[in-house]
Amino acid sequence: MADQVILLNSSMSAFGMRVRIALIEKGIKYEDSEEDLNNKSDLLLKMNPVHKKIPTLIHKGKSVFEITKRILWSRKGEEQEAANKEFFETFEILEGELGDGPYFQAETFGFVDISLITLCSWFHVLEMFGKFSMEAKFPKIIAWEKRCTQRESVANSLPDPKKVYEFVMERRKGHGLE
Repeated sequence: MADQVILLNSSMSAFGMRVRIALIEKGIKYEDSEEDLNNKSDLLLKMNPVHKKIPTLIHKGKSVFEITKRILWSRKGEEQEAANKEFFETFEILEGELGDGPYFQAETFGFVDISLITLCSWFHVLEMFGKFSMEAKFPKIIAWEKRCTQRESVANSLPDPKKVYEFVMERRKGHGLE
């Protein structure tokens, strides 16, 4: 493990997808280790002992991790409406920043694109729980998503949105939300 790069991850994690795409774009060889979130590996518990969350990136025996939070899919009623409002405001700003260019603030695919593209596999979930259409509300974002998913690194890293929805439904049941 001394020189290896290992990504402890879940294929459904938008945050893990960011790391995966960045590693591929930079040409860094890594081992992608799928974690069972209901039965976390000893390696995850050792390398991320405080938060015990994915993604956790291990390089030369040291770990780097990100804390994730639940968003629209975990809310109901007034909380859901407030979350929708915040989401819409954020994506209106993003559409403005995207402008008419193919990528965020550049003609080439960059780190801002990497950090945002991973959220696209969650759009179906957000639409189902938020009761809105991403394409109707944010057509520039959807056009950008289509450009980005033509990249091999992105296409091979993002999970099927329907599988993400199934994953969320399972997690909601586990948290007593269904």
